[in-house]
Amino acid sequence: MKVVILCGGYGTRIRDVNDNIPKPMIPIGRFPILWHIMKYYASYGHRDFVLCLGYKSHVIKDFFLNYEAHTKDFTIDLGRKDRITFHTDHEESDWKVTLAETGLEAMTGARIKRIQKYVGGEDFMLTYGDGVGNVDLDALLSFHRQHGQALTVTGVRPPGRFGELVHAEGVITEFNEKPQATGGRISGGFFVAKAKIFDYLNDDEGLVFEQQPMHDLVRDRQLMVYEHDDFWQPMDTSREYLLLNSLYDDGRAPWVRW
Repeated sequence: MKVVILCGGYGTRIRDVNDNIPKPMIPIGRFPILWHIMKYYASYGHRDFVLCLGYKSHVIKDFFLNYEAHTKDFTIDLGRKDRITFHTDHEESDWKVTLAETGLEAMTGARIKRIQKYVGGEDFMLTYGDGVGNVDLDALLSFHRQHGQALTVTGVRPPGRFGELVHAEGVITEFNEKPQATGGRISGGFFVAKAKIFDYLNDDEGLVFEQQPMHDLVRDRQLMVYEHDDFWQPMDTSREYLLLNSLYDDGRAPWVRW
């Protein structure tokens, strides 16, 4: 299936990490969080991507136009024009990546509408370029196909900001650092959509996917939720940037399946 990834926002809340690149390009380890998201989808067999670009789109374009140089060891012979020898391989040779300019100021609804021509009449997956999780994409897709409605959203429990203490008569029996909340659910992205989702969208730059289109889908009983109780984490702040990098560096990243 095609995987549409929203990559065009300004990322104002995380500018203190890096103000020179768009948020999807902020790294976890050596590679951008966008790459981690794409690797996760590819691990389930979904390798046809459509990236909705906006703010500093040239940075994302450069990464993929020069993907071999960004990801491989190479030797360049400066005495011979265009002579480069690459020494290592990568596993992304079967990826197809469409980079679509969806507007600098466009909101999420307009961005999705503007890539309709790259999706056609097929179901497609949709997510944000700034969050990772270990959502079972096979189960998500199966759930979506069973109910037949226009859109499935993955409902997650928001990550806690503080450590959770479990105690009995003052004696701590369990301590969980930043656990998933046990209360209500929020949208974690990881959508699956039918082509009729485009009937709820238009080209108005101010159209926010999560506002009127979602309300209209609810009104028409076309929005379903797939419940995910395990790991999910956005990267909206420098604190979350440090958390995700810590998990990755320590070999404890739940989203790494490769």
